[in-house]
Amino acid sequence: MRNSTSLKQEFLKKWIKGLQVCNSSSEKKMTILERKKAIKMSADIAMASTRNGTTCWSRAVIANATESNRVVVERILGPHKSSRSVSSVMHKKILKKSRRVCSSRSRRVLMRKRDVEKTRSIAKRLVWKKTQVLKSLVPGGEFMEDEMCLIAETLDYIVSLRAQVDVMRCLATTTEFINGK
Repeated sequence: MRNSTSLKQEFLKKWIKGLQVCNSSSEKKMTILERKKAIKMSADIAMASTRNGTTCWSRAVIANATESNRVVVERILGPHKSSRSVSSVMHKKILKKSRRVCSSRSRRVLMRKRDVEKTRSIAKRLVWKKTQVLKSLVPGGEFMEDEMCLIAETLDYIVSLRAQVDVMRCLATTTEFINGK
């Protein structure tokens, strides 16, 4: 994973470029709602483009933005670059942990074959539910079948969101300082 400072710097450069493109692409004065959408879209595209298409979530964000505003996205990103695939590794750590879980009625009962199957079933259902929630939160997550890949994508998405928030917070603080608050 990249250095947080370089990620923030790259995000800020691309975000400013996106804001300039959004500002220059509108012929008329934008309403507050249009400005809000332009700021959000340029921030999302800038955040996703810092990953150079190496993650599913970044490709999904760019694809969704392209559907609604292709010209602006192309002006922000420039010529389309080929994306690299992300390799993932499967393992059964969750299933191993679920075998250790005893039924809620008694922790003292030895696990028999029936208890193992019941525990496995409960664990699979819980993991499936949590996975569905996670897939709905991460852009492009609904297309990921591999849980380990989903977790890696989620962690990368969180790091990128954190960098985006830090840059925006710094920008807001600087603006307040300049305006004399």
